[in-house]
Amino acid sequence: MLNKNSCFSHTIGLFYQSSSISLIIVFLQVLSACQPKAESQDRSLENALATFVLEDDFQIELIAGEPLVADPVDMVIDEQGRMFVVEMHGYPLDLSGSGKVKRLSDTDGDGVMDESVIFADNLVVPTGIMRWKKGVIVTDPPNVYYLEDSNGDGKADIKQTLLTGFALSNPQHNVNSPKLALDNWIYLGHEPAVTTTIYEDLLGDKGTDVYYPEKPELNRLPQNAGGRSIRFKPATYDLELLSSRTQFGHTADAYGHRFLVNNSNHIIQEVLSAEYLDRNQHLVITGVTQSSSDHGSGAEVFPITINPQHQLLTDLGVMTSACGLTAYLGGAFPERYNQSTFVSEPVSNLVHVDFVKEDGTGFIASREHPDKEFLASTDAWFRPVNAYVGPDGALYILDYYRQIIEHPEWMAEEVVQSGALYNGTDQGRIYRITPKGTSTIDWSDKLTMDKASPEELLSKLSHKNAWWRMNAQRLIVDQRPESLIPQLKDLVISGESPMGRLHALWTLQGIGALDKETVASSLKDPVAGIRENAVKLAELFLAQSPEFAENLLALENDPDPKVRFQLMQTLGYIESESAFQVRKALLFKDIEDKWVQLAALSAPFSESSKLINPVLDQYTATPAYNGLVQRMASMVGASMDEQAIYTMVQRATRKNTQNKYDWQPALLRGLAQGIKSKKQAGSHGTSAGLLATTVFEHPSIEVKGAAIQVLEGIGLGNVKGKAQVLSKAKEIALNKTLTGEERSMGIRFLALGNNADYEDMLVGLVDVVEPLPVQLAAFRTLSKSQGNSFSQLVLDRWDSFTPELRDAAISAMMMNGERIAVLLGALEDGVIQKATIGWRRSVGLMANKDETLRLRARAILTRPEGESEKIIATYQPALELSGTIQAGATVFQKNCAICHQMGEDQGIAFGPDLSSLKNRRAASIMSDILNPNLSIADGYDLWEVELQNGELHQGLISSETPTAINLRNAGGIDKSISRANIKTLKLVEMSAMPTGLEQSISLQEMADLLAYIRKSE
Repeated sequence: MLNKNSCFSHTIGLFYQSSSISLIIVFLQVLSACQPKAESQDRSLENALATFVLEDDFQIELIAGEPLVADPVDMVIDEQGRMFVVEMHGYPLDLSGSGKVKRLSDTDGDGVMDESVIFADNLVVPTGIMRWKKGVIVTDPPNVYYLEDSNGDGKADIKQTLLTGFALSNPQHNVNSPKLALDNWIYLGHEPAVTTTIYEDLLGDKGTDVYYPEKPELNRLPQNAGGRSIRFKPATYDLELLSSRTQFGHTADAYGHRFLVNNSNHIIQEVLSAEYLDRNQHLVITGVTQSSSDHGSGAEVFPITINPQHQLLTDLGVMTSACGLTAYLGGAFPERYNQSTFVSEPVSNLVHVDFVKEDGTGFIASREHPDKEFLASTDAWFRPVNAYVGPDGALYILDYYRQIIEHPEWMAEEVVQSGALYNGTDQGRIYRITPKGTSTIDWSDKLTMDKASPEELLSKLSHKNAWWRMNAQRLIVDQRPESLIPQLKDLVISGESPMGRLHALWTLQGIGALDKETVASSLKDPVAGIRENAVKLAELFLAQSPEFAENLLALENDPDPKVRFQLMQTLGYIESESAFQVRKALLFKDIEDKWVQLAALSAPFSESSKLINPVLDQYTATPAYNGLVQRMASMVGASMDEQAIYTMVQRATRKNTQNKYDWQPALLRGLAQGIKSKKQAGSHGTSAGLLATTVFEHPSIEVKGAAIQVLEGIGLGNVKGKAQVLSKAKEIALNKTLTGEERSMGIRFLALGNNADYEDMLVGLVDVVEPLPVQLAAFRTLSKSQGNSFSQLVLDRWDSFTPELRDAAISAMMMNGERIAVLLGALEDGVIQKATIGWRRSVGLMANKDETLRLRARAILTRPEGESEKIIATYQPALELSGTIQAGATVFQKNCAICHQMGEDQGIAFGPDLSSLKNRRAASIMSDILNPNLSIADGYDLWEVELQNGELHQGLISSETPTAINLRNAGGIDKSISRANIKTLKLVEMSAMPTGLEQSISLQEMADLLAYIRKSE
């Protein structure tokens, strides 16, 4: 929801999204809407419905509006038909406690709410609500509250803090959307706190440990839950991290598959769950989600908003503020909507629908129409932020109805001071969408589900509308009627409704009455989704009843890929030969699916490592097999198990008569990857000796190179004949009859010894007459030496260095403070040119931990005050020039493609996709290009990671899991880093976009680039 690129992400047309060439959000000019101006559009409640264009065969009703409700962001209808709505008045800067929960009623039965009662107030920035016990759960960071009216006066007199510790940062990133799931857990949407500079005092809170105040020592989670979503059970104080994060909103389909959302990607599936990833500490997984949309991240949308002077959108745009993702499980819409999801897009004033279908272990979400939305409004103040499916199967849309919903962190000061930030804060609407001909609401304060008998609740578990199913399940779990247990079991086994069987299964689990026999029956259910859930529930019985595993093993040949996928994950808990054989068969059956591979390897290391030999025995030269082999070997390397590593080295270095070594390099590279950054345990002398022999005797140069990679991790140690092999390596390095690549391997081998013994020789090899691989290998070996001799070599020979050597030199000069001081001196003296440093290393220098070096670097590398404004002024004529898309494509490829995509086919996905900028003003885009350091775009912060072994790395955190992060650098280069190897992780509060592009882009090229980005000439 409230993200500068999400549901509360923009003014009425401020600009499209934080993804810009500079990765920076800079708001230079707000629409004239932010200034007093006569408007012709009627924004009254009476005219609201006239502004909509809705999908054929549907109707829309206004059921609530101001003054009864204002700033609505979430709602719930309880079992009595009482409607509770969360109002967030404080966005964006008011933390005075203006938030409320209201109860709305239709007292005269005309289908429109006419009474509003404040149920709870003094909330700060409340973000979500759900029914629980006798009251409601409300997320209001830093807390999650339970609110209850115990005396019947209509107002909450009980306010219990269930959880606390969440960050209270910019509201778009705060904890939100509590939802009770099929598995009886409550799930919370959550993501990391965003960096803020201007409002640090107000919104700079980063949170604490997340915990239950009633049980502060029980189940504590790390600070702000590590920026991940969580699930919890208040009654038992259970509290767990999930494997992923979501922005504002999350949802699940009828069988419990979870879907997430962020600003530009409107439907994301969580594929791997946290509980399975925690079993194998040696497996590094950096991504657990995948986009389901077949029409892209930043998908095209089709607004119909009028009054273009109040916004920058044309009739075409992109998804840039997706929020409130809602699976439609209401059963009242036409059949084609039975597997659909709705997502709000407030910037474009519309609601988007996708039809979701099965696709192996995942799903594919497709739009209904190629050029039309489910619901769109001509009113630029229509701000849909959430949706809810009610007891009548209707889709309820919550309209925040604001003029400006961009956070002022990314606004021009004149806008903040204009008084327009809170225009509309006293307004808000709730709409009801139903098939044409549906009668008005008849549920307001008229439901009696709270008085239903257990048998009546049982019947609702089979209802076609999930609202009834979930509320019936919740009430039965609350009441725990023992008399209902036999009937629940009968429903699981013989119920006609698949949904009834499924909910009865989880209801039994919720009341602690689920038994093995019932689960065994469900494992044979004709519906795949029920079998899949039964496999997961079987995990409850494996520890006490190992023989129950036989019921799972019988599903080896299940026809459904999701059942097989869940089976693979569940079997990871079973240590038996029969379970291993089934896991192996499942792996080979679906080996092309990366998620199946990861599920197989998520088993404890002792079990997952058994798959290595079968995989190598059946290896075929495909990307799927290569990736699997390398990941398996990486696990072994990370284990630092000497015998396991030696066994793998033996196999990876074996020579054969066919001279086919397709998998051996991958095996060795994987070993090296796992060993790197680990503290050495033992000598690995036997492995080192075999690898040394391989370097000199193996016929495959790829195997030789990979063997050296492993040696670089474990060292030569006490290898027998160490002096002789080093001498042989020296001969290879100097042998000019060999290729440069072969000689470079000799040099890399020498680096395993004492570099001081070969320094003079290596210096001699850093010469323009030598092949580049030889020069680079010698140079990189010298860079590991102590003292100042290397720094002097760089300065003495800088003028003769080719670009690759210069790049290697700069990287080496940043290895320690002494060299950095020399480098800064060379920059000051003009010996080394500033342009050679590059943006990533410039940021590293200007963020150095040493204050003296940091300030010195900033003085050298930053522009003088006012220079950026002068440069922007210089480029103003480019805005008047005619640019061409074709020429702009060339400029993009030359200057931008290394970091950005333009659609799915062009460029590299380091920074955001620039296709989302086509509706922004040219002046705003150009300003971002030329002055990238005004503010850091959400999600594109630069991070510095210090490893346990002292290595430093910088980049964007493109994805993360409970056990690892993925660091991405320019060029799309990814580096997976195990959390166990991280010493420190800190944010570098600087732009990841370099200054100085004006040095390489002319006025005409700028005009062409702007035309290309905006797709206009």
